[in-house]
Amino acid sequence: MSDHAHGAHEHAGFPDPHTDPKEFWEERYGSGTPVWSGKVNTALESVARELTPGTALDLGSGEGGDVLWLASQGWTATGYDLSENAVALARAAARTAEAAGTVPADRAFFEIVDLSEWAAGTSAGDVPAGDRFDLVTASFLQSPVVLARTEVLRAAAAHVAPGGHLCVVAHAEPPQWVRPEAMSAHQEFPTPESDLAALALDREGWTVEIAEVRTREGLAPTGEPTVWKDSVVLVRRNA
Repeated sequence: MSDHAHGAHEHAGFPDPHTDPKEFWEERYGSGTPVWSGKVNTALESVARELTPGTALDLGSGEGGDVLWLASQGWTATGYDLSENAVALARAAARTAEAAGTVPADRAFFEIVDLSEWAAGTSAGDVPAGDRFDLVTASFLQSPVVLARTEVLRAAAAHVAPGGHLCVVAHAEPPQWVRPEAMSAHQEFPTPESDLAALALDREGWTVEIAEVRTREGLAPTGEPTVWKDSVVLVRRNA
């Protein structure tokens, strides 16, 4: 995922919040050309550079920017996304990166996964060791159509291996150019505190390493400079 939200925040108009999520995201990625920058998002890059590479899972991976960057840094990274079109674009980007020699062929993988269904099938106490990861990331997992975000985040935590980390990055406020009345009723702008509350982690089993709002500079759709505020949460499952 790029530094923009997996929720098309840059658009002034929003779809009917009851639009089928698969239909919405297939159309979003249906042009066959990249939607995002292809670069890793700033917060994840900052966090992951301080961690020892291992296995990683990226939820809502879109066109694969975060996964490909993780793979280039030595992680064996897998991306899950609902959209077949997004996964096709991500796999194409992976092939390009492999041909360029920036990403090893056995380090970046992408799968078509409905995260709401995935979360519904996850039990916090019943995730096999082989299905756990050293790093699970959920970056800008915000949607103008219905998304079981809390359930997805709790399932994400369940898939973290002992000693591993969960990184949750979210837009902490709407873009400066979008009127509040134009926002979808399902649009969420979490704080670090609200995401930690949603995760409902066992305090003895987890350590909070980062819980803060970070600012970064970017561009509005008009090309004018703007400032984004991101909620960044990093928690570690105690070994």
